[in-house]
Amino acid sequence: MSDRTTTRHHSHTHRRPARLTGEVQVALRRLERALSRKGAHVVPRRAAADGGLIAASYNIHKCIGVDHRFDPGRIADVIAELDADILALQEVDRRFGRRTGLLDMADIATRCGLTLIAAPQHKGGHGWHGNALLVRGATASRVSCLTLPGAEPRGALVVDLDFPHGRLRVVAVHLGLLRRHRLQQTSAILAALAEGPAMPTLLLGDFNEWRAGAASALAVLEPRFGPFGPHRPSFPSRLPFLALDRILGHPHGLVRGPQVHDTVLARVASDHLPIRARIDLAAGQAAGALEPRAAA
Repeated sequence: MSDRTTTRHHSHTHRRPARLTGEVQVALRRLERALSRKGAHVVPRRAAADGGLIAASYNIHKCIGVDHRFDPGRIADVIAELDADILALQEVDRRFGRRTGLLDMADIATRCGLTLIAAPQHKGGHGWHGNALLVRGATASRVSCLTLPGAEPRGALVVDLDFPHGRLRVVAVHLGLLRRHRLQQTSAILAALAEGPAMPTLLLGDFNEWRAGAASALAVLEPRFGPFGPHRPSFPSRLPFLALDRILGHPHGLVRGPQVHDTVLARVASDHLPIRARIDLAAGQAAGALEPRAAA
């Protein structure tokens, strides 16, 4: 029976308070976080000795949950659930005025061991056009900020990472809302990648594309990052039916077992669910060594 029905049947005795007390709000938040630890569908961790990593992507919706509450701590809790070595975040900075970052990166570093990669063209915020990249156990040898075409301000963060078991290029993106702009943006990303040295490459983020096949703005990516696997809906978080968030890899076999991270807490913390996958860096290095330079 709903609260509304209960209130109607017992209106002669009491009514629900118009606003929950602070103590009840705190208790509900604790309950959310306790429940989120149960039933999390996660990719099994692989021993670090073979180059296995976990990558994840999460549009945090400026820390505003589906309950319309601004709660950076709740987002940090979901990040801790992900247990990722590579984490791309979207909408991490304020959009207007001073584009300051919204998360406590020092707390995330302490809890999760993740270090924010500084975007050299954006001071004061966490990322570049709202895209941020956090890593564990790696150093960045090159960081580039791409400005993507289109009517909206959009960008991509391109970072070359050195892990103990090899190098990996990571491209963190948040593509535009219009298909024609997404087509321009994916082409610009491919052109930028063609200029760099060959290495395994991860492309992940919020692609804002739900179509499949030739109608998709992502079709231009398939020769390099395909074949694409099954689409895994991540939006909206309460009842996901659109596969907006992706983790793509080159060469084939670099990305294994992508899954949507669907927990009680993730369903309320943002309007997107995170997506998570295992990265087989050793396999990616071996496959990349066999390919001609033009295919990189």
